[in-house]
Parts: sequence; structure tokens; C-alpha cells
Amino acid sequence: MADIPGLPARRAALKLSDAVLRRGETLDIAAHAALQGLQSGADKALARALAAEVLRWLTDFDALIDSATQQVLPDDAKPRAVLRLMLAGWLRLDTPPHAVVATALPLLVGGPRRLAHGVFGALVRKGVTLPAMPTLPERVTARWGDRSAAIAAALAEPPPLDLSLRDAAETAQWAEKLGGISLLPGHVRLPRGTAVEDLEGFSEGAWWVQDLAASLPARVLGEGKSRRVLDLCAAPGGKTLQLAAAGWDVTALDMGPKRMTRLKENLARIGLSATTVVADMLEWEPDAPFDAILLDAPCTATGTCRRHPDVLHRIGPRQIEDMAELQSRLIERAARWIKPGGELVYAVCSLEREEGEDQAARARLRSEAIPAALLPQGITPTAEGWVRTDPGMLPEAGGLDGFFIARFRA
Repeated sequence: MADIPGLPARRAALKLSDAVLRRGETLDIAAHAALQGLQSGADKALARALAAEVLRWLTDFDALIDSATQQVLPDDAKPRAVLRLMLAGWLRLDTPPHAVVATALPLLVGGPRRLAHGVFGALVRKGVTLPAMPTLPERVTARWGDRSAAIAAALAEPPPLDLSLRDAAETAQWAEKLGGISLLPGHVRLPRGTAVEDLEGFSEGAWWVQDLAASLPARVLGEGKSRRVLDLCAAPGGKTLQLAAAGWDVTALDMGPKRMTRLKENLARIGLSATTVVADMLEWEPDAPFDAILLDAPCTATGTCRRHPDVLHRIGPRQIEDMAELQSRLIERAARWIKPGGELVYAVCSLEREEGEDQAARARLRSEAIPAALLPQGITPTAEGWVRTDPGMLPEAGGLDGFFIARFRA
């Protein structure tokens, strides 16, 4: 059974989706254990793709399954989990039904196998299809309100690939070389599909992968002119790279040693430098205040749902409350380390008010409006001068992650 081509990838995908839905793990954390034993990069990519599509279209897959069963299967029943994988392979990855059956049914035995085979066969004979966009879980639509439909539309397909350039003056040249488009100086957007390491400019460190929205917080700080900036919660280092490329004297702090190793590797590949510190910012103290601080705070990351659909099912009120409490402490602590007249930029890749707008409203610092000129065309500051993006914005250009950004002056 283990020798059936494609079966190990399906088994790993089943473990991935189970880790998210039953244990509340992130896809990235679950992948470490679930993908062990897969030898080829293709199998690992297939397992992740199947699990991601299951999570992206979970509500719709379950509705199809329920339409073909006389008795509703429990949410955690293994036949339901395998049927979700089968539907993801057929309806999202264009795997022929006979191949879906051959590679997924061995995950079940006895009656559950016959049940799954019968349900899948019935759905294939009906020629069922998915809606134009995923149906979000009810608890998610309740949180995101009137933006839910636009966000759901953005989840229908995986996002494009965004690159940040080491030299913004070369934007037009790199967009032409790579066959992409640019939405801001120093940015190039490409269709997904090409291995990053194979793209021109990777080995020479001309660019790094960074979602367009994720690049906005560092852009708010502008040119460094050798001034000192502290990049908090910095790893894996996209914003550190931006700040160093903009002429800042960067101190990058992160509490994860492995994540900091990755940041250092990224600095080396791009050919930029920064002082790196491995520490918990709730315990660390700087030797001197900074001209500017960028706090891209830990958050629920619901704004990354296009690329991490697990957040649709893992995040609820308890996680949001816990993160909001931590963010308040981090803002208060970081505010002590700014020179008089210096800037603090606060950002989170979350769509939740508790982590964004509510934090900015409570901060005991003077808010300073973010100029519209720093943002992509089609994105405007809020009435308070903050920036709020979500995956449903800029749909004609491929969308962007959800972020909240506020700027303060000490």
C-alpha cells in the first residue's frame, strides 16, 4: 500500500489537516512532523497543497459531502476527512476521479472505505462544482462583517508572488527581466508557479520574497540616513532588509534563535548588514534610545488567510484576546526606547480590530497620519491616518495580505 504513487502525500495531507482542525496547530508547525518520511519535494508540495485546499474550501466540501449521505458524518470522522482530501484533489487540483480513488481510499479500511467510495462516486456522477469563492466559517464572517465577501473572493486562488528589491531605482528593470508588474517603487509582482531559487536575481541577492502589504510598515519610516532603528520581532527579516537597504543603522531583535539564523542568512544573501539580538523584548533593555522603532507585533495573522487558510479555523476570541493583551504590553515597552521626537510604527498582519484599531486608539503616544503617497494606488489611509488592508483589496492586481499599520511620534 505504501508503494502506491501519491498515497504517502495523501497520508501526510490527512495528518496536516487533522493537526489544524483537531489540535489547533498551524500548518507550518504541523508540517514538521506530518511531512517527515516524504522523500521528494513534489510529494511535500502536494501534501501541503491538498491540506491548504481542504482548509480553504472546508465549508463547501462539507456541504457536498452532507448532500450525498443519508446520515451526517461527525466532523471528526475519518471518512469525512478523507472525502475532503478526495474533493480537494478532484475539484481543486484537477486530479482525475479514478486517480483520486486509487490514492485516497487506501487511507480507509472496511465499511468506511465503501462509504467514502460511494459518496465520492455519487458526487462525481452528479458533476458537482464549487461556488465561485469559498464559503467562510460563520464565526469568521461575523468578525469581518461587510468585508467578508471581498475577502472570500480573494481566497479562491493562492496569492501571487511579491518581491522587494534591494535597489528601488532598479524597479523597472527587474519588472521587465522577471516579466512582472510593479505596484510601488522597489516592488515586483509575479504569477505563482516558478521556484523562487530559479528566478533571475536570487543568487545575487537583488530581491527577497515579501508580500506587498508586509512591505508597507518599513516604507512608512522612509530613508534612514544612518539613523538608528530598532526592528522588533524582526525574523525572518523582510523588514530588516528593507530598513538596511533604505540606509538605516538597524538593530534587529527576535526571541527565536532559529528564526534569527534565517534572518542572518537573508542578510548575507542580499549583502546587507544589521546588528542582531536574540532576546525577549519584555526582558531586554537597549543601551541607548533609538531614532525610530518598528514593532511588527506577534498576532493571530488572520490577514495572511490567502496563504495560511488554517487561520480560518484556528483563531477565535480566546486567541485574539491573548494576542491583544501581549500587544498592549509590547507597545508600552517599546515606547520607552524612542528618542524625543522619534517615531514608532506599529503593525500586525491581523484583520481583528482588537489587534489593530483598538491598540492604536489606546496607545499613549501622539498619532501621526501616514501619507497616502507611501501606499499603492487604491489604498488610502483611514480617517485617523492609519492604514488598514485586507485580502479583498486591489483584486484586479492580485490582492494583498491584511495588515494594520499606525505611526506615532514620541
